[in-house]
Amino acid sequence: MANRLLPFRQYNEHFVVNLFALKTSELNLTDPAKNTHANSDKHDAGVLVKPSAGILDLGAGYGGSGANAGEGSSDLNTYMGSTDYPHVGRNVNPEAFGKFEVAGASDDILGVTLNQTLAWDENGEKMLYYRQKLLEHQGVLPGEVVPVLTKGIITVAASAIAGTAPTIGAIVNAAAEGKFSKDAGTKVGLCIGKGNRNGVYDANQKDYFAGDGTSDAGNYYIIKIDL
Repeated sequence: MANRLLPFRQYNEHFVVNLFALKTSELNLTDPAKNTHANSDKHDAGVLVKPSAGILDLGAGYGGSGANAGEGSSDLNTYMGSTDYPHVGRNVNPEAFGKFEVAGASDDILGVTLNQTLAWDENGEKMLYYRQKLLEHQGVLPGEVVPVLTKGIITVAASAIAGTAPTIGAIVNAAAEGKFSKDAGTKVGLCIGKGNRNGVYDANQKDYFAGDGTSDAGNYYIIKIDL
């Protein structure tokens, strides 16, 4: 599932950056089986990210070619629809110029994404035409700004962890693919809590969406982010 981020969180909106969209080359905008709420990848919520180099302008651009093309991804143009028809005027889909990409273990970290970037739903339909469903999945469209948290408390699922899992009181570092780890990497915060949602610790409190009830798939980690 594309939400590595779980509901419990505490933060001040002053520590949320609303300037950057996910770099469209990190997405698959031509395959309806990708970039959905059901599959986990770079478009997830709860991913550590860094600003993308080489994109200097901030603000809103428009898909297509020319000076206002934003990142100018042909896949994004195809997904959003052509913008070079006559008489369209400005009735086109805006694209944020600033971009971020998924961070690695040793990168300088901007923060962690609070929304997922969704292109398709589970039926292969464009989220572009189903805004209510997009909101219900706490998602944004490709090219739209994703809120990025730089400081606060978040809860992440086991799918957000790589390598050695953090223990309570341990320093949390960045890992490959924008994940969290106790292993060496750029420091991102402190693990202040840990639990399990699938009944490993308490058979009466089993979350069947979190795993099979016998493994660590339902583990969650409460992390104090400070970037």
